[in-house]
Amino acid sequence: MATNGETTHRKALIGSPTNFWKHSTRSGFDLTHSSPSTPASLPPITLSTTTSPITISSSKSALIIIDMQNFFLSPSFGRSTGPGHKACDNLIKYAIPAARKAGIRVVWVNWGLTQKEVETMPPAVSRAFGFWSVPEKEGEEDGEVGFGDGSREDAIGVDKYGDNGNNGTVYKGLGSECGPVDFEGKKIDAGKLLMRDTWNAALYSPLDDMYEEGKKLESMPDVWIHKNRMSGMWGSGTELEEFLEKEELTTLFFTGVNTDQCVGGTFTDSFSKGYDCVLLRDGCGTTSPEFAQQCFEFNAAKTFGFCLSCEEFAKGVDGSKA
Repeated sequence: MATNGETTHRKALIGSPTNFWKHSTRSGFDLTHSSPSTPASLPPITLSTTTSPITISSSKSALIIIDMQNFFLSPSFGRSTGPGHKACDNLIKYAIPAARKAGIRVVWVNWGLTQKEVETMPPAVSRAFGFWSVPEKEGEEDGEVGFGDGSREDAIGVDKYGDNGNNGTVYKGLGSECGPVDFEGKKIDAGKLLMRDTWNAALYSPLDDMYEEGKKLESMPDVWIHKNRMSGMWGSGTELEEFLEKEELTTLFFTGVNTDQCVGGTFTDSFSKGYDCVLLRDGCGTTSPEFAQQCFEFNAAKTFGFCLSCEEFAKGVDGSKA
């Protein structure tokens, strides 16, 4: 606000006494949730975003990496290049090293289903990954068709539109056998689709190497968390939410695939639950049309939280360490 040619700077508290941000027209938004009675345990970090500077507490922050798994990224499943691979490169070059340098927790959130979860999965979620289908038979009751195990000899896998798989899809529903795939010159069993402890649900090789290094850290080792929906924060008391509450992590930097699906779902659910949400825009990617990425970046920056690049994230960390 200008008065007689002079700028009047303003400040504000946003939220509630138990969950608040500070705002200053001089320095932007302070997300450290700190006060004289609850100071941050590490020096704050200031980051430039597309809309406003933000200041974070690294001890209260986490880098969330979603679904960077073989099924979504490996050439063995026909994924040779694309937005997800570019995001992978930016995570390796900028985001993960910066997070570790700053003392920001690295949390890997991945599909990792149990048999019980597959058997009780809602149809809307199951359908997104294809399903088994059998020929119609005169007089056959619906109950004779069976639910999704493909055990009938006449069952085939169809895609999410009900088409017969001629488009080359290699999966036939959550928990279905992916079968053998080519990996580094040899055939391996990819396992059941997105089930725990299978090769297809393992991290994409370059990132798996970083996870293996990170989980051995003495201070704040990397953490692997299973999810059973597109959003890792979809319900009350998910494994991710329980971990964040236990570790008192409130500021979340989101990356992974797909931006407008699993990343976006976790982001918006976290926003609704009161977390500080920041999108590392080139640390995530999607196979949807380009406008889907642009739409989510726009809303992340303008409504749900903030948006910046992996390199800008790293520069902010470096600046705080200078």
